[in-house]
Amino acid sequence: MPDRRRRKSLTIFRPPLAPLTPIHDEPPDTAPATLKKRRPNSIGQSESPASSPTDAGISRSNSKHGLDRLVSMKRGTRPSSLFGSLRSLSSLHDENEELTKTASSPSSLSSVGPAIPDVAAGMVIHHGALPEVGPMFRRRCPYLVLTDNHLIQFKSQDRASEMFPSVPRSGGQSVPGSSGQARASSVRHSRLSSTSSVYELQSSLDGLHSIPLLHVVAVHKLDDGEPYFSIEVAYFNDDTNHASTMTLQIHDPRESDSWLTAIRSTASSARSTTSVPFSQSLVEHTARALEQEQDYDPHHFHMFKVVQRANKSGKRSSSDDLTKLTSKICILAIGLFKVHLVPLPKTTRTSSSTSLSDLNGTSHGIATLASVKVQTFDDSFQLWFRRPFQSSSALHLAALCVNEVVLWLRQAAEFLRPEWTEQPFAWMVPETLNDELLPVPAEEEEHRDFDRTLTAYCAAYGINTSTIRYKINYSCEDAPAFELLPITGAGRIKYNAMELLAILRALRYNESFGTICLSQTALDPLHGLYDEYGWEHTPWTTRSGETVELENQQKASVLIQEIRALAVKSKRLRRLDFSDCLTRRPSSAGAIPDVGCGICEALSPLCAKQYTNVDWIILNGIMLSDVDIDYLYAAAISKDSHIRAIEVSNCGLADRSFLAILQALSHQGSTLECINFSSNFARLEPLNLREYLDELAYIRKVDFSNTYRTSGPEPLLELRTLVGWKLEELDLSRTSINAETLQAIAGYLRSPQSQVLRHLRLNQCGLTGGNVADLLQAMADYAPFRDLHLYINENHLEQGHDRLAKAISQSLTPLYMTMEMLEYKDEKNFRLLVQAWTQNTSTRYLNMSKVSLPSEAGNETIAALESMLGDNQILESLNIAGEQAHLEVANFGSGICRALTGLQRNKSLKLLHVEHQKLGMPGANALASILEENNTLEYLYCAGNGFTLQAFTVIVRSLANNRTLVHLANMDEDRVAAIKKVDREIDNVRESGVRSLTMPTKATVNTVKRSIGSAVSGQLPFSSRGSGSPQTQKKQHSDKELAGMMDTIADNWHREMTVMQTYLTRNRYLAKKRLAATEDEQASATTSLYGSNDATPMGEPDQQLTTTNKDDDDEVLDEGDEGIEEALMMSKKLTLE
Repeated sequence: MPDRRRRKSLTIFRPPLAPLTPIHDEPPDTAPATLKKRRPNSIGQSESPASSPTDAGISRSNSKHGLDRLVSMKRGTRPSSLFGSLRSLSSLHDENEELTKTASSPSSLSSVGPAIPDVAAGMVIHHGALPEVGPMFRRRCPYLVLTDNHLIQFKSQDRASEMFPSVPRSGGQSVPGSSGQARASSVRHSRLSSTSSVYELQSSLDGLHSIPLLHVVAVHKLDDGEPYFSIEVAYFNDDTNHASTMTLQIHDPRESDSWLTAIRSTASSARSTTSVPFSQSLVEHTARALEQEQDYDPHHFHMFKVVQRANKSGKRSSSDDLTKLTSKICILAIGLFKVHLVPLPKTTRTSSSTSLSDLNGTSHGIATLASVKVQTFDDSFQLWFRRPFQSSSALHLAALCVNEVVLWLRQAAEFLRPEWTEQPFAWMVPETLNDELLPVPAEEEEHRDFDRTLTAYCAAYGINTSTIRYKINYSCEDAPAFELLPITGAGRIKYNAMELLAILRALRYNESFGTICLSQTALDPLHGLYDEYGWEHTPWTTRSGETVELENQQKASVLIQEIRALAVKSKRLRRLDFSDCLTRRPSSAGAIPDVGCGICEALSPLCAKQYTNVDWIILNGIMLSDVDIDYLYAAAISKDSHIRAIEVSNCGLADRSFLAILQALSHQGSTLECINFSSNFARLEPLNLREYLDELAYIRKVDFSNTYRTSGPEPLLELRTLVGWKLEELDLSRTSINAETLQAIAGYLRSPQSQVLRHLRLNQCGLTGGNVADLLQAMADYAPFRDLHLYINENHLEQGHDRLAKAISQSLTPLYMTMEMLEYKDEKNFRLLVQAWTQNTSTRYLNMSKVSLPSEAGNETIAALESMLGDNQILESLNIAGEQAHLEVANFGSGICRALTGLQRNKSLKLLHVEHQKLGMPGANALASILEENNTLEYLYCAGNGFTLQAFTVIVRSLANNRTLVHLANMDEDRVAAIKKVDREIDNVRESGVRSLTMPTKATVNTVKRSIGSAVSGQLPFSSRGSGSPQTQKKQHSDKELAGMMDTIADNWHREMTVMQTYLTRNRYLAKKRLAATEDEQASATTSLYGSNDATPMGEPDQQLTTTNKDDDDEVLDEGDEGIEEALMMSKKLTLE
């Protein structure tokens, strides 16, 4: 039958690298005169807003005469200064001219940077003297001046005063025309030092070096300890691709803060008025680095210039130490799943290509982000990343655009975990940033973006996503249910700890699933495992924000914390299934007490304190210790728990543990819906059961299967107890049932309370045919044609068989009957059973598989089967499959092929199971004739019948005349068996005696030829079936020819499977067409019933709905017609070939 469950596997799809998405927008022509607080730009924009320079209303000093004097005093033989890679005035003028030439071209990624203002045209913001550095006899005292567009270093204060009259001379006198704002020479300036990379130094005008503020990347304090209070200014020239730093070593902390504030604010103001786009080469370099990490997505790509700060431990530092504290300028890129630190490309004059070695940086998964800290006094910030069971890895960074970096990072984290109401990392930023959080892009996906979150954790933990498989079940209680499937991969049998953590953490906060099923998934890698390096994933609060107050919360194992997080972080989750997920056994009494399975410890306190909505816990197959029993008892005895079910099947419960849990569950009488104590060691005592079960008024499911009971005449379940329930399922399989218990069940079936009973399992309970007849009579006494599934497998039905056959022939049976693995010592009794089913008119689903007879079915029995298959026009599903095992074989023999021909006149059967009946070629011919004439059968399962390629071809080609079959088993089992059979024949020839394949015996060669020829003959058309095997070839086969024949057999199997799927696809379209026609007829009947114009108000919506459905049906019909034509064309082509 069609299954609504759907399997899924994970794969990361990323767009290609080219073409690259521009990161910067075109700078606008105008900008507001007042500078407002900046917010980060939208996705893909630059790190600073694009705007044109504006008039700030500040009067600038006319310093042209100072610049002329400075140029006239220039010495051509003056060596370059060793104070850093600072731009010279001459190179600055040349660049200004070049930039002016390209200013008219449209702004793009490939265009050069913005025009740098003239050095001498700026207004002095701050200035001060540098300390004396260098050899003893060559001491120099440079002077530093900060303007609104440059940071300039002069050889001396007098040089600075000549260019900027507002700066006093060293003697205390100001240059004529100065503004008077300069400081007096008597004021003691702090001394500064400048250090930078030597290879960056350029020639300048008499020791003049300048840093355009638009090139500044970050300004931050240098962690060098006492007695200095150093500041580091990092800058990067996009045009030359050169990066460097300048260190200002200051003795006075107040003066240090003054310089830091002045440089930061001035650089920020300069960047806020002028856009600084990235170069095309730098963007491509960064994008290729992300592509190498498989993390490039043009819609989720942001890059920033940052400084990877150098840290020094210790209390004192010197000038020499400062040269060792070198910071590194790099690119911080935020991809789809990771954060990357990409080194700047190496500049070469011989080639412009980027080597893969230049792309090697560091990457951290966004899902591993543990902490974000932004400093308020400078541009520095810290990012901590931590993988499970590892210490955190810190990134000490600095950037003028620090606010934008952390806001985009926060948005990326929330995009990957959109359902998380609380992100699992510390957010230590200024309060103003909380008001500027970016909105998360809305990309609706299935199941609340579960795949996206799971992929993010897999990328962060280094997990191959293709190994994780799951399916979503929509046809179960508390649906939809997330069901984890076994792991895929060569040699893999279970998930490891990292894979389990990725899955469990991706399931947190998900409001899509009502059930999470981890059945058959080994959670042993997480049991007893502790993460001592951090507690950021510990569930401290519920989804609604309520604090979870539990003892030793952070000391719990990883398994306990993850299960608790699943329970408290979702409001929709109601059911957790941990069946057979732990293989551990409780330790025996010793010095170290048993810690339990961990699941009971995780969930029981949450249920007792109402921290979770999970109220159905399945622990089947987990061996529970005394510690676990204590946790379950504490949770169940509390009426605040509101538990619906605690299933403890096959948990090793003894009498004491069983009674303790049953006694505690009796306190949940107003909510408990299910009791499952099957397959335990405990013995059921009827008196104790009655005492506690009478308190449970809303029980729907009871499972006491495969358990022992004490001896005595008392019924296991009294009638008084049963009639107090409205059961949906009752399972007493493999449990001894006495006459009193059977009488109580029969009495319950006669009562109105049993009208909702859907499943009654009494397998292997020692029932006789007379006992089953009594139950059938009790069902019919209340209401005939009960919507009930009765299971009576492996019972001794031959005793009182006549009564059973009579009840079946009188149609006292429910709609569904399963009677598997019945063993008959007398074939006559089975023939009577078949004849009774021929007359039955109440059962639509019948399972009589794996019936064992003393020998092959005789002619009379075969005739009875043929009559049942042809004359019973009520059955819709029939299972008469056999069994093929090493120790037991059950089938009807060769006569089953003749019995199947009765289906040619059947008009009701839709599903047929006939596996493992050794049908062979005769059975294939029988099925082919059935498929050609039967027009009701939709599902056929006939694998495991020893079909060769020829037999499979006969069945497939019969589908050409069939229009109803929509599913046919592909018979992989038969394909493998057929190929192995031919392969064994060839191996026998090669290994036989002294003779080789070049001189084989005549009998052996004929055997190989017959085996291969019979298989290859399957390529003959359908008209040639039954014509016999092809003529024996006379020439001997070489190894190469035999290998070619084996390949031919495999290809022909694949060919026939393709033809089969083509016919089945055609029939599915026809089925949709018939369904559409049926719905159209029903809608027309509804319209006629209510009328068209004079109908009641209730008829108008129905008529409108009918019109809408008819339009949809027309689309279905069109698709069906196209599918039929395509299928027919393909089938004709394959047949002709």
